[in-house]
Amino acid sequence: MKDKLKKISEKIGFTETEIKVILFLLAIFIIGFGYKYLFFDKNKSVYKEFDYSKQDSLFYAAIKRDSLENLNKIKNEDNIDYKQKVSDFNKSKVVKKNKISGKFDINKIDVEGLISLPGIGETTAEYIIKYRTEKNGIKDLQELLNIKGIGNLKFNKIKKYLYIKN
Repeated sequence: MKDKLKKISEKIGFTETEIKVILFLLAIFIIGFGYKYLFFDKNKSVYKEFDYSKQDSLFYAAIKRDSLENLNKIKNEDNIDYKQKVSDFNKSKVVKKNKISGKFDINKIDVEGLISLPGIGETTAEYIIKYRTEKNGIKDLQELLNIKGIGNLKFNKIKKYLYIKN
């Protein structure tokens, strides 16, 4: 048998091991087809048909109902103040410049008053209060530049709303 494999391998160009693998795969392939056609009962595998039309109609009716409800909600919400909706998602309070009236004493203004200033958020307001208490009051508005979160631009925006009472 080995002599026959050597002759075949020389003619084809495969090694003996490759020929053995190919013969093994062919044998398994032939056995598989023989098993399928001889022992496989075609009557056992009966495909059943299912009718999903009732479930589909319920599903599509629910989609239509939900979309109509959403459409009615949208129509009822036509008078929405979109600026207020956006500000609800913002962490800091949104304040318009026209709400600031007059000037504030920097040594007496509270957190809410500071937040009403342009560009000052809750964190910066807390830094101002902390700095003010540590230094026993702010003597000059220029000291605000020493506070984290306040630079020249922000300082120039808020200085017109602040004063220091002597």
